Amino acid sequence: MKQIIALGGGGFSMEPENPLLDQYILKQARKTTPKICFLATASGDSENYIARFYQFFEKQNCQPSHLSLFNPPTRDLESFLLEKDIIYVGGGNTKNLMILWQEWGIDTILKKAWEQGIILAGISAGSICWFEEGVTDSYGDGLEPLKCLGLLKGSNCPHYDGESDRRPAYQQLIATNRITPGVATDDGVALHFIDQKISHIVSSRANAKAYKVDYDKNIKEIELATKYLGS
Repeated sequence: MKQIIALGGGGFSMEPENPLLDQYILKQARKTTPKICFLATASGDSENYIARFYQFFEKQNCQPSHLSLFNPPTRDLESFLLEKDIIYVGGGNTKNLMILWQEWGIDTILKKAWEQGIILAGISAGSICWFEEGVTDSYGDGLEPLKCLGLLKGSNCPHYDGESDRRPAYQQLIATNRITPGVATDDGVALHFIDQKISHIVSSRANAKAYKVDYDKNIKEIELATKYLGS
């Protein structure tokens, strides 16, 4: 079973007091203390970001670790990653993430991990990276399409309600055929894919949603059924 959990926003980095999404990710490993590895490549392996990862996950029933490409733990990155249960990718600059992963062969390793049943998860850049394309602000001036790993079909737009320019920019890119149609997620929403199909959509915020966005003479935005993980 191949699994990807793509967060449009939320998790420990955006909602440190709201553990719902990250605890959902841990549960999917179906192990008492799953091994979870954080890749903060998109943030330049920010020490602060990595520290916040440990602050949260050291309090959970799991074995947290991280992989820094600026200070690699070993030369054998493949063995290091393929013995994990969950690989969690942080946010940041997706363009730089893709380039560094390709240079280090991480893109190939992650595909192997996915095929072997290791859960791939991530937020923002760590969400769009799994799709064929994503909407990114990596270039520093507006939002643009970016080719990604292609493990999941179509495109992805995170922060759909969290940043005012995301929704109109994504719809305009689809309408002008600059990006393939796809799925958008509000902050606090996670898309849980099993074998490339959405199995569950869950949220840590009561009113947060996901949307299928397509174009047929006009933009079509269809709200997708989302389960709130809170009480």
